[in-house]
Amino acid sequence: MTTNIFTRPLGDVIRQQPLVANYKKMWPFVKPYWFRAVLGLVLALPVGALDATVALFLKYYTDDVLVKKDAFFAAWIPVLIIAFVLVQSILTYIVKYLNTWVGNKITLGVRKKLFQKLLSMHSGYFDKVDSGFVMMRFNSDADTACNGLINNLRMIVTRVFSSVTLVGVLLYNSWQLTLIAVGAFSVAGGLIFIVRRKLEELVRDTVIVSSIAMRAYNEAFSGNRTIFAYNLQDDQITRFNQLMDSAFNLNMGMIKHTGWLSPVMHFIVSLGLALVFWQSSSMIVAGKITSGNFTSFVAALLMLYTPVKTMGDNYVEIKKAFLAIDRIFEVFSLKTEIADKPSASTLSGIHKEIRFENLSFAYTPGVWVLKDINLTVPVGHTVAFVGNSGGGKSTIVSLLPRFYDPQKGRVTVDGKDIRDFTLSSLRDQFAVVFQDNFLFSGTIRDNILIGRPGATEADLKEAVKNAHLDSFIASLKDGLDTVLGERGITLSGGQRQRVAIARAFIKNAPVIVLDEATSALDNKSEAVVQKALDNLTKNKTVFVIAHRLSTVENADTIVVLNQGEIVEQGTHQQLLDIEGGAYAALYNAQFKHKKA
Repeated sequence: MTTNIFTRPLGDVIRQQPLVANYKKMWPFVKPYWFRAVLGLVLALPVGALDATVALFLKYYTDDVLVKKDAFFAAWIPVLIIAFVLVQSILTYIVKYLNTWVGNKITLGVRKKLFQKLLSMHSGYFDKVDSGFVMMRFNSDADTACNGLINNLRMIVTRVFSSVTLVGVLLYNSWQLTLIAVGAFSVAGGLIFIVRRKLEELVRDTVIVSSIAMRAYNEAFSGNRTIFAYNLQDDQITRFNQLMDSAFNLNMGMIKHTGWLSPVMHFIVSLGLALVFWQSSSMIVAGKITSGNFTSFVAALLMLYTPVKTMGDNYVEIKKAFLAIDRIFEVFSLKTEIADKPSASTLSGIHKEIRFENLSFAYTPGVWVLKDINLTVPVGHTVAFVGNSGGGKSTIVSLLPRFYDPQKGRVTVDGKDIRDFTLSSLRDQFAVVFQDNFLFSGTIRDNILIGRPGATEADLKEAVKNAHLDSFIASLKDGLDTVLGERGITLSGGQRQRVAIARAFIKNAPVIVLDEATSALDNKSEAVVQKALDNLTKNKTVFVIAHRLSTVENADTIVVLNQGEIVEQGTHQQLLDIEGGAYAALYNAQFKHKKA
């Protein structure tokens, strides 16, 4: 991918989000497990402290065993060291187990809340973001934030307490040498702040590239047939290679700006260590410290060196965890444009009519897809929307279950604005059959029962029969329990449509929306699906979007939409009788094509 990948919509969305400290907001997710979380952190204290005991024992081992040849200390000091290390090992395992358990539990809680948030968003939100963004922000960030936060807290607590106790050992042995060592370590640790801001920018850009990479994999999977049909393999490979080159440049930028931290810190700490050796030599000769003091001091200093040396690398991971937390709460702060009003009532049924009153709608501000639509559909009537592509047919039916809300005007049920009803009760009144119906992973039975999970076996069989699926189901070894491939790819187009129709049947909603439900089928499949649709729409209020006008000749009202406006409406015959009418022109064009 070329350098402009960071100006694409995904990059814009991430860059425009403010970096706000939301760490305290993690408390609701931590609260159910706070005791184990605190216990894990408390037990991490002695894990760190026990490092210092080993260093301290070396003083007495050197002075009393190596110098004074004391048999008592010679026998017991190794035993005590082994005992302390054993306790430390056991505590380390317990701490790691507790922290992993708590981290995974918190991650699960955050992922559940993020998934709930994802499904609360309106359709327009999904029009603006892509799969890579969703996977990164709604899934990967949870693991980076929660497990990263817990593990880093454990690491910080352990190393800070280890460092404090080790510094105590250093002071116990020689405060003069301690000043030299701590001074060197402080200079080394301070280098992190030099690269802090640049590091944040690089981490953000890495997130962008990771998101786009996820999108590329998803597009390769979902669009594999289009890629193969148009021989796009080389093009896709080239684009992906460019993306990987950008990722490489970012990684090298990370190394360029942070890779020098560890070696420079190593040099500074080693310089401090050399000064300690130089100073300690004169102090031993002068009798200010013993050989045991020196041995214990050096051991504690080397133990202290390890966390300081890796501080630069750990800072990158800590920063990633903190930024992931910020991104999570940016997602939580998103507001959906389609939501229940506080005073929303329950829609128990549609008794008189559905009306569109002075309705206008635009996906992009100022670009009107529907303009001043006025239409009344009595209960039990069938209304068909026809017209050229892009006229607003799919948009107008998308407003019925409130996939979108109009900017002007309103949709009413029995005289009441549909925005005054709860979303759940409103959508219970509609069963939608799309042109390309989505089937979930699972069995055919699972996909049909989505319409009404509590349906009986008799209801299921009736839905299968009315959808003309019974003969197909009978031909399958596992019948309704046949497992489908992802998105139902193992079924033909007609079979997928009939599964969707069975789903709509079993829902038994009073209003049926058919969004070009047969336009993608061949004549044979269309004939079978049309029979199923005829069964589905009996005694229902029906909204039909049709490309083939022969399928809507019997509609009570046919509405012709052109560039978002109603140009004609009436019965099939009434519209044909309009001389030079839009419907007559469409119908005659299709008839001549069919005849030809």
